Order: sequence, then C-alpha cells, then structure tokens
Amino acid sequence: MRLHAPTGVVLYLLPGLWSFSLATEGRPDLLAVVYLAIAAVLVRGASCAVNDVIDKDIDAQVARTASRPVVAGTISVGNALLFAAAQAVASLLILALVNKETALVVGASYPLLVVYPYMKRIFPWPTAWLALVINVYALAGWTAVTGSIDYPPSVFGMYACGFFWTLFHDTVYSHQDKEYDRSIGVTSSALMFGNASKAWLGIFIALSVGGALWAGAEAGTGWAFYVLVVLAGLLLSYLVVRVDLDVPKSCGDTFIVNRYFGWIILAAAIAGQFT
Repeated sequence: MRLHAPTGVVLYLLPGLWSFSLATEGRPDLLAVVYLAIAAVLVRGASCAVNDVIDKDIDAQVARTASRPVVAGTISVGNALLFAAAQAVASLLILALVNKETALVVGASYPLLVVYPYMKRIFPWPTAWLALVINVYALAGWTAVTGSIDYPPSVFGMYACGFFWTLFHDTVYSHQDKEYDRSIGVTSSALMFGNASKAWLGIFIALSVGGALWAGAEAGTGWAFYVLVVLAGLLLSYLVVRVDLDVPKSCGDTFIVNRYFGWIILAAAIAGQFT
C-alpha cells in the first residue's frame, strides 16, 4: 500500500478535494471528505499492489524498487492480487456511502489503472496516461457533492490543473530511474524529454496554473483564489530551478515537496468561497 510513502495518496486525493471545495460553496460535508480520503488510500493501495505484480521483473532490476514485497518474495503474486481486489472493492463501498454515482465514476477508472503499468512497455509517454487516469478523482469530488456527472467547465479546469501537475511531478519522479529505464528498455518522461525536461516542466506549470485560473473564473471565486494559485505556480517554478535532474535524491526530494502545490490550490478553492 506504500503507507510509508503517503505522497502518492496526497497527489491522488487533492484534485478530488479541489473540485469538492468548489462544489460545496463554503459548506463542506466533512464526513464525505473522510470517505473520499479513505477511498483514496485504498485505490492507491490497490494500484500499487497491481503495479508491483505487473512490474516485478522490472522492479528487480532497479535499486530503488528491488525490495518491494512481491519482488522480494515476502508476498506472493496471488496474495498481492487478492489484496488489490479487496482494496478496490472496499473503496467503492465506502464511496457509495457518499452516493452511488461517485463510486461509479471511480470504478470506471479501474481498468485504466490496471493498464497503466503496461504503458511504459508500449507507449513513449506513460506519464500522460497516468495523468488522464488519476485525475478522475477531480470528477469524483464534484460528483460527491452534487450526485451528478454533468460537469461544469470549472471541474474540467480543475481536471486540467491536476493533469498538467501530474505531468510535472511524474516527470521529476521518473528522472530518479532514467539510467535503469534506459538499460532495461522501458519508456519514461525523463527519457523522452531528456535535456529539455526543465523547459517542459515550465510548460506544465503554466498549463496547470492556467487550468486552475480557468476553473476559478468559471466558478466565480473571489480574489484570494487567484493570489494563492499564482503563489502555487511560483512554488513549482522555484522547484524547477532548484532540482538537479541528474541526482536521484534531488528528484525524490522535489517530488515530495511538490505536494504543497496541491495543498495551496486546495486553500485557494476554499478561500475563494469567502472573498
């Protein structure tokens, strides 16, 4: 489940909370937030288990991942898949406590999550697939409040913000393993962008911030929203300047710190309701 490394849960959950906050108009159902958070932990845990099974041969060749339970043999493939299925089902049952539409939206993304580990074998830009899939939670957050899948432009703005944010942080993340990926023969953003990675990271920042600003304009949020969104963009810009993409530890640290962007966007969505 990677509970020792919760950044992945945060990156999955926050886009859902952004849309949730816009939909509540300042009156959040805190129990629904709890359900969304628990479900996010379980969906991410299920995805990790499936990923470990599919990638076990690749993970065995990478120092950072060679100690994962399936690779190390401490958990069998069958038990890992059973555990993944249990988490996937449990998350949908929890989301159904909010409303059945939210459970259906997240459940519809499951096949795409299962396919993701194969993308690095057949698709030159697997991060783009990941960004499409995990930001479904931005749709789920709105549905959790409204019970509707008729999404307004503001939700698609938040989806775009999350999509390009994922392209940002997963590109940084992929630079940790680029030498292993090159030798193994799998694809990644790091290998695709190469020396132009920082320029692309700047583009992703601009597009992510642009998506959030579009969402705020469509939702009619107050001035505080725009100030905080710009500050969030400046944070990511600072991280691009600071990170050394050839040093795995620098990439890992930047990946962890970048989650504050998501928290600032959430603060913006909340503050924008009251200014």
